[in-house]
Amino acid sequence: MVNSIAIYTSFLRAILGLAGVRPQSVEIEPGTIVHIWAPSETAKKTNNLKQAENKPSKPAVVFLHGFGFNGILSWQFQVLALAKEYSVYVPDFLFFGGSITDRTERSPAFQAECMAKCLRKLGVEKCTLVGLSYGGMVGFKMAEMFPDLVDSFVVSCSVMALTESISRASLERIGFPSWVKHLVPDTVEGVEKIVDVSTYKSLWMPHFLYKDVFETAYNINRKERVELLDALVVRDKDFSLTSYPQNTAKRIHLLWGEEDIIFNMEVARNLQEKLLAGKAPLHYIEKAGHAVPLERPFAYNRQLKKILVSLHGE
Repeated sequence: MVNSIAIYTSFLRAILGLAGVRPQSVEIEPGTIVHIWAPSETAKKTNNLKQAENKPSKPAVVFLHGFGFNGILSWQFQVLALAKEYSVYVPDFLFFGGSITDRTERSPAFQAECMAKCLRKLGVEKCTLVGLSYGGMVGFKMAEMFPDLVDSFVVSCSVMALTESISRASLERIGFPSWVKHLVPDTVEGVEKIVDVSTYKSLWMPHFLYKDVFETAYNINRKERVELLDALVVRDKDFSLTSYPQNTAKRIHLLWGEEDIIFNMEVARNLQEKLLAGKAPLHYIEKAGHAVPLERPFAYNRQLKKILVSLHGE
């Protein structure tokens, strides 16, 4: 039986190709491959080009997806809106989309390392990260581990690290006993609950579409995704605050869905005030939940464009 998400992805691929963005696979090391959407010019025999010959001609913006859809389904509206003015990169995290590894590491730090190596291979020397939820946590790790690569960062509905205390409070708000129960559903109804929790207004979709989403996005790499979630939660006593210099903190922007219940506005303000010393601007989208780039893409894109202009001085 034909999967509607697969059909839509084929259509999306054609549209993005017209916008100058194409998919490719980058081998980070033997056994580890990152699938990434990148400017079309970088797809020309990338592995045989020197970095100097493969540099993006426009400011590089890298989109890091959450724990659900792959990169391009998560960020499709933003890519189409920004591809003309920016060199846009949309990787799939390991065990999402087409990215795989035979290594046993599952931490956000390992994801960050692989994303950074992939971008380096594509000639990216400086970039702005845009990270949603899980992607925001990986993004913070990238900013910490590779400050020469990460010039600025737009964080949406995320935290610096998922500590035990943040995790408990978030799970209590959404009514789940664990992140595995929430994010690795074993039924179509579980996908419906994810959508309900992640959006401000419940979205009606026919049952067959939820079924196709389940088969395409959630019923794959289940063992590995459970391991990713197990590696995500950090004990409170093991979390050490990364101290960002004032100039760096000013280049971190928080862009939230005002009605997010997973990481609510209190979490956002705490991130802004306590972790980033009040230097990071906080923006929010009204009538939007956790999946704000998909739920209110036009409002999100307007804010994101303003932020990018302020960061790049255009």
